[in-house]
Amino acid sequence: KLLSTNRSPSSPMLAILVNAASLSLLCAPATPSARPAVRRAARIFLSEESTKVWQMEIDLGKAGTANMRMRPTMDKSEAVIVQYALPFGLNVENQQGKAVCTKDGTGGEKVGDVLRFTTEWKMGLPRGDGLVSTAASFGGAIGWQISLFDVAKATSWDSVVEALVSNTPERTDSVTLIFERPLSS
Repeated sequence: KLLSTNRSPSSPMLAILVNAASLSLLCAPATPSARPAVRRAARIFLSEESTKVWQMEIDLGKAGTANMRMRPTMDKSEAVIVQYALPFGLNVENQQGKAVCTKDGTGGEKVGDVLRFTTEWKMGLPRGDGLVSTAASFGGAIGWQISLFDVAKATSWDSVVEALVSNTPERTDSVTLIFERPLSS
């Protein structure tokens, strides 16, 4: 089933090809982008605790950086962080409740990688501890806020799709994806 929207001649056209349990995603502006399609975006530190934890510093483009801790879901795996400039393409499929990559991507994701997190944009109150954010909160100033969407905790496949397509040129210039890649024994 092909869905497409085009709000005005100058706005981006969003095309999503959704098939029962799979997703092929292309977010494309009406004019081609001169930016490179891919940027590497993280530093990963492994913790040698009894339970392995990945500590990551993730580049969120213009939004800054995020520090994150993530537990692997597989016995032998590695984290793969990919950042695409918009427009971006992604091929993942819902397999046993996981978003599994079905086609190698230009950003480094490979068949079998599991999408664990993606950047997501939602309307919300300003964040922070400063006077400006406090005053804005009392004043009801809401705006687009970036966060990392935990794909493993998604309640539906539609919520995964919504998080991915929330990365639009009106809000950002890139999308950050965190995959877990199984390693062979």
